Amino acid sequence: MTSLDKPTEDTQTDDARAVTEAALFEAFGGVRGMVETVLPGLLFVTIFTINKDLHLSAIAALAVSLLLVVVRLVMRDTVKHAFSGVFGVAFGVVFAMMTGNAKNFYLPGMLYTLGLGLAYVITTLAGVPLMGLILGPVFKENLSWRTRNPGRKKAYSKASYAWGGILLAKCAILFPLYWWADTAQLGWVLVALKIPPFLLAVWLTWVFLAKAPAPIDVFAEMEAEEKAEEERKAAQAAEREDTEATAGRHRREA
Repeated sequence: MTSLDKPTEDTQTDDARAVTEAALFEAFGGVRGMVETVLPGLLFVTIFTINKDLHLSAIAALAVSLLLVVVRLVMRDTVKHAFSGVFGVAFGVVFAMMTGNAKNFYLPGMLYTLGLGLAYVITTLAGVPLMGLILGPVFKENLSWRTRNPGRKKAYSKASYAWGGILLAKCAILFPLYWWADTAQLGWVLVALKIPPFLLAVWLTWVFLAKAPAPIDVFAEMEAEEKAEEERKAAQAAEREDTEATAGRHRREA
């Protein structure tokens, strides 16, 4: 390796890490996504801790979720993270209201976390890690990592196992509390466990993918193939025109 090679490789590595960071930021919503995830539950447990009013707590949580969607719409930003928060809060509100048990506000989200943790593990064992399915389109590689880029498949598998393990460990804490703790205790533990495990999982994903081979841009490949096909057809058409022109000249000369 020459003295000129290393800066180039370091630059490529930095570029790959920057692309990975940007993709993760887009996929998981960034700081605003975290706020939208935490705020409704935080508002619910705060109000319930103060006055033990299930209806007021539930309505406030749902109202702030809807407000976050409106803010994104006004700013013309993507609403997928805010909408997912609205649906999650709405399920919790309906379940709590129907059962009359404030702790059930958290149950749909806990069941979703359990299902998602199992999905990460099961899909990885099946050879199709869920993290690859989520991030493949973001990196414009779709499913090319499955057969054409084994290094990235390995990274996606590690990341999926990390997410699955972290989510299942979170469930191992929350479900016993659902049975043994009161609503306020469960709510505050849930709020405390929102961001740190998420950040740990995102960081591990970044570590695994930053060390993995670069993604194969299948969209660029498709565009290149389409361009090559157009050039081939243009060359064939030009060749036919030349052949016809030559034939016509020969006929005139004859």
